[in-house]
Amino acid sequence: MKRMLMFAAGIMMMVPAMAQNAEAAKDSTESNDPVFTVVKEIPITSVKNQNRSGTCWNFSTLSFFEAEILKKSGKTYDLCEMFVCNKNYMDRAVVKVRMHGDAQFSEGGSAYDVLYVLQNYGICPEEAMPLPGTLYGDTLTNFNQFFEVMTPYVNAVASSKQKTLNPAWKNGLQGILDAYLGECPEEFTYEGKTYSPKSFAESLGLDWNDYVSITSYTHHPFYTEFPVEVQDNWRQPGSWNLPIDEMARVIDNAIENGYTVAWGGDVSEDGFTRQGLALLYDTENPDLEGSDMAHWLKMTPAEKANRLKEQGVNIKEVVPTQESRQKEFDNWTLTDDHGMLIYGIAKDQTGREYYMVKNSWGKTGEYDGIWYMSKNFIVAKCMDFMVNRNAVPKDIRKKLGL
Repeated sequence: MKRMLMFAAGIMMMVPAMAQNAEAAKDSTESNDPVFTVVKEIPITSVKNQNRSGTCWNFSTLSFFEAEILKKSGKTYDLCEMFVCNKNYMDRAVVKVRMHGDAQFSEGGSAYDVLYVLQNYGICPEEAMPLPGTLYGDTLTNFNQFFEVMTPYVNAVASSKQKTLNPAWKNGLQGILDAYLGECPEEFTYEGKTYSPKSFAESLGLDWNDYVSITSYTHHPFYTEFPVEVQDNWRQPGSWNLPIDEMARVIDNAIENGYTVAWGGDVSEDGFTRQGLALLYDTENPDLEGSDMAHWLKMTPAEKANRLKEQGVNIKEVVPTQESRQKEFDNWTLTDDHGMLIYGIAKDQTGREYYMVKNSWGKTGEYDGIWYMSKNFIVAKCMDFMVNRNAVPKDIRKKLGL
């Protein structure tokens, strides 16, 4: 009898615990928060922080080349973003002056700008120049004062009424660049060896001719190259124009074969959150229980975010089309906002596939600086992307003559 009482008491003690576990399991099952399973993940270097600088194009593309080096040699490098900025902003100022002011001068840029600097000026490791921000008492990049000083200087030269322009203006601009970014070294020592920026770039083992840019629009013929018409594409490099389904295939093929993708696109969308998630919600006609279109359009951005979060991974996505991409590009709703690095594929509990994307905002959000962006979002909101030509499927390479 004693044993029976003890057994019964034990059962009674277990019931609340079992009930709690069941409730927790129920909550987990019914939660709309995404639970990701990695399908494919490519090794990358650490997450960086561009801070108060419009240099996502720089951080994302150097991350891309760091991943390329890692794939080829297994070596991890931290390449210097401020070296690229120093060289690139001088070149951009020269173009504005040459055009007598009829060109944009801004913090932004493209993936090609980084490739151009690597090809023509070389590169150095992070440690060969002052750490970002340290020259003006900060711990990270902060271009607010820098551009407030530099932009009027460049504008003044570009709009000069002089009949003959004195080239001394470049010396003044170089002084501003060096004061805020640091001087680009002519020679430095790395791991016991002495390099120039050009010899260091050559030592990385990459073929700079291996890299191509891909896009998808109908205002140019498919399988031809054209400069995407956005202001920060100021060097005017060409991107190969593919049908939308083939553009998407290139990204998938790259990840499947161990290559990363330097993606540039639009993140100024309700479906792109600051917590690390991006889904292609239909913000014009959302499938939200109890909300009609008129009510939805009156909501504040915060209210919209809350409603979307309630639906979580169960919300329906729009499927991008060639027509929708072109319409948004032409009416300015597909904008050139941000550069990031695609390095993997994951699935959530509903089976929806996402690209794993490295951002350059430090270890922010719910995933320490990593974003999970649905395939629909990436394809719909892509302006263009850079990839190793060997990552392009063979049948597409044949069509492009690569």
